[in-house]
Amino acid sequence: MKIALAGIGKIALDQHVPALEASPDWELAATVSRHGAVEGVEPFTDINAMLDARPDIGTVSLCLPPVPRYAAAEAVLRAGRHLMLEKPPGATLAEVHALADLAERQGVTIYATWHSRMAMAVGAARDWLAGKTIHEGRITWREDVRKWHPGQDWIFEAGGMGVFDPGINALSILTELLPEPLRLLSADLDFPANRQAPIAARLQFSQRISADFDFRQEGPQTWDMEFQTDAGPMALRMGGNRLEIDGRHVQGADDIMGEYPALYARMAELVRGGQSETDLAPMVLVADAFTLGRRNTVADFQF
Repeated sequence: MKIALAGIGKIALDQHVPALEASPDWELAATVSRHGAVEGVEPFTDINAMLDARPDIGTVSLCLPPVPRYAAAEAVLRAGRHLMLEKPPGATLAEVHALADLAERQGVTIYATWHSRMAMAVGAARDWLAGKTIHEGRITWREDVRKWHPGQDWIFEAGGMGVFDPGINALSILTELLPEPLRLLSADLDFPANRQAPIAARLQFSQRISADFDFRQEGPQTWDMEFQTDAGPMALRMGGNRLEIDGRHVQGADDIMGEYPALYARMAELVRGGQSETDLAPMVLVADAFTLGRRNTVADFQF
């Protein structure tokens, strides 16, 4: 199946393009970007121009930042094409609901992806936790924004989500692991004095689960989830790719390269089955954090 990739930035080049090149389901037939391109693939700078020129492309994957994404997503759906959305699926919950409704009316697939749910040990951790009682849980999600989003000021603008851009990955795993809905109880959000989105956050959830997100970590990056249960301790490390039970490594590795191939395989299944998938539970928790969060002003941040 032919697919177009819109938004050729770091995440697209690092993850989406290699996943598509290796996919047995997809042919990358066009790109849409004002600045980026993929060698050997027809480039466009405008989404509507691509949709008009390439009626043979039935699916579009959007990797644009959240705020400008809605107009492109709406154009894709109104053109009768299937739509795959990089996380977070939009800037607001309302606009993602609107896109899901439009996709249903148009009879096309929409897939709001959560790549961290495809990490190699998440399924095994979910199965192990089933039927067990969680006494306490702690998430530590700390990474270097300069490494993963070099010079990308949009991530600290209103709607850019700041530290919740990676933090929502942790929440996507958490909402996949737990059999019952999670409820946010409180949040502390650290905003640099010169920015409109937080650079760090500390969250407290129901079920005695807490989270510590920080975008200022240098050196080794930390993506850990640790749980104390009635059957002993369990931990997911390396963003859900490594499972430990009672302190022993039982499954997975430190490689995160399998997540995006799994997303595109799932998109192929949805398109062929005439289905859609738009679980917004992780995004709801982020919205709740902005609603309940206490704002703390911290030092200016510059790339």
